[in-house]
Amino acid sequence: MTGTGLTDEATYDRTRLAQWRAGEALSRRGLLRLAAGGSFAMTALGALPAGTASAAAPIVKPLPPEIFEVYGTNAETRWEALSGQGYLTPVERFFVRNHTATPSIDAGAWRLKLFGTGLRGAPTADKPVEFTYDDLRRLPSETITVAIECAGNGRSYFTGQQGQAVSGTAWKLGAIGVARWRGVRLSTVLARAGLTRHAVDVLPEGLDADYVTGGTNLGKVRRPLPVAKALQDVLLAYEMNGRPLPPDHGYPVRLVVPSWIGISSIKWLGRIEVSETPLVSPWNTQYYRLLGPDYPAEGTVVTRQVVKSAFELPWNAEFEAGGRQVLRGRSWSGNGRIRRVEVDTGEGWRHAKFVGTAADRGWQRWEIPWRPGAPGARTLRARATDITGVTQPDVTPLNTQGYLFDAVVRHPVKVV
Repeated sequence: MTGTGLTDEATYDRTRLAQWRAGEALSRRGLLRLAAGGSFAMTALGALPAGTASAAAPIVKPLPPEIFEVYGTNAETRWEALSGQGYLTPVERFFVRNHTATPSIDAGAWRLKLFGTGLRGAPTADKPVEFTYDDLRRLPSETITVAIECAGNGRSYFTGQQGQAVSGTAWKLGAIGVARWRGVRLSTVLARAGLTRHAVDVLPEGLDADYVTGGTNLGKVRRPLPVAKALQDVLLAYEMNGRPLPPDHGYPVRLVVPSWIGISSIKWLGRIEVSETPLVSPWNTQYYRLLGPDYPAEGTVVTRQVVKSAFELPWNAEFEAGGRQVLRGRSWSGNGRIRRVEVDTGEGWRHAKFVGTAADRGWQRWEIPWRPGAPGARTLRARATDITGVTQPDVTPLNTQGYLFDAVVRHPVKVV
């Protein structure tokens, strides 16, 4: 059994698409061009440029090369940099996914603005319900340990391992981090803003610069969430690992949407539209849809993350022949807790030993002993099975934007 990361609200999604087509005139031909990986796909869904942000650099924090690989506006954590770091990802080692550049925001002047037909009195964008930073901090707080992972994490293996061309930033497996987030539940804020029983969608929007691609301004980064998910477990976070959010990770307030792809966890949150009808944006119509030969022509919207595993090793790590080794790694799934992990060092699958405890929405650390044999090239593999019975497959079905790669990754090492 393999994961899909798909929403079970297909009819709801079709309604969104129909409304968006009416307003934005995305043609079936355009979607087919996306599915075919044509020039539009490479422009709109490829590696994202710096947009219109005026910052000197797109990322504020230091990016030492022994910790990060940098792809323009994005920085991927090297897995060997997580070795010995414990369960939580330190802020200084947490990956960064920016569409434009990290903005500078004054928390004292910041306001969270809520409006739309899904709130009592239907406040407008010009006259919204507002919360200050201090307002949020006075509300009952909650702390959760949750992974945030880019939907394109592992994208490079569609090409490097499966020989398939896809568009987008060539992440390996380091576009993920687990942190302890503190904040106020989105459900609490929605209730105080006057959520009605007719509301179906919320549309969070960031305060970073408008995203411009291919000469088209797509506006602020924003992606709708069903009210059911918004009320379930979504957090308005203002702390990360016991400290105020750093600028690159959403200061002063960001969304944390457990188990869903990272684009759902909007950073630098500024506005939330609440609506009685489904809402759309380019980030659930053009982007973050599975397009390809195994999917409908209009694609399938991506929501939940899939199961993955990674070794805490550099690519082509070297081991001494005949020496005793302990291989370590981490596995995770959007479906919840990991049930088991198996590792193959070239002699068949063996069960790994779990290390420490795991959060349902974080990851599971593991280790397994290994005594390398004669010198030569080796391939390590790890596969996980989550609590729902989903096991990593050998191959991920192709989607042209390279989302949700969940196949077992072949990790090369050398015995010397």
